[in-house]
Amino acid sequence: MTDKRIVVISDLHCGHLVGLTPPPWQTTKRKKWAKIQEELYGEYKRMVTENYKPDVLIVNADCIDGRGEKSGGTELIVTDRLEQCEMATYAINEWAAEHIVMTYGTPYHTGTHEDFERVIADRVGADKLGSHEWIEVNGVIFDIKHKTGSSTIPHGKGTPISKERLWNVIWAEHDEQPKSDVLIRSHVHYYYFTGERHWLGLTTPALQGQGSKFGARQCVGHVDFGIVTFSVAESGAYSWKPDIVVVNSQKAKILRF
Repeated sequence: MTDKRIVVISDLHCGHLVGLTPPPWQTTKRKKWAKIQEELYGEYKRMVTENYKPDVLIVNADCIDGRGEKSGGTELIVTDRLEQCEMATYAINEWAAEHIVMTYGTPYHTGTHEDFERVIADRVGADKLGSHEWIEVNGVIFDIKHKTGSSTIPHGKGTPISKERLWNVIWAEHDEQPKSDVLIRSHVHYYYFTGERHWLGLTTPALQGQGSKFGARQCVGHVDFGIVTFSVAESGAYSWKPDIVVVNSQKAKILRF
């Protein structure tokens, strides 16, 4: 065995105005969105360059934004979900990862009656696509699932992922799940970690920026844009690092009179 590198990405929401938008799809008609899309993908490319060719790329779902029914499609730059899959495929292939593990996401975004993740998984040559996956890297067991609960209070962010850990312990006692060392969840669009000596649980930042109507008008929580990387030594010791950026083009501005 040798040391292994793992990259975790999630919540690309390709097709949305502030989703991860590769250059061929970036808008040129609306200056505000064009600037955001360019900055977001520029930061993403930097992350790819700095962590190129990981041993394992974990794609923890919501790769596309979907039909956008709740806003009448007004937040989409691409309405065809197959084309959204092309965008996600383009972004995932940038990594040139040796192995790719993917999960299914939120039905509203990725298909209520169909699973568009299957299209993306086929196109990127994923090793596995599943609802809840476990992988072992140098003896460390990673527990991967997209959805978890969120918290509207900053000091409550650790509760949902701690609950996930407790359920894993219970399932493991029934000998129906492997007891996990690292639990990875996404969906909430913020980075948080908690744990103890024998386990780590974290929620991942998103690769969608701020700017959805739902988030802007109904939510108060902070949005994190970025990825998480892991290094797993041959001995099984591991370290992790979030790469989260402040998106300058999305900073709130004061209206002065």
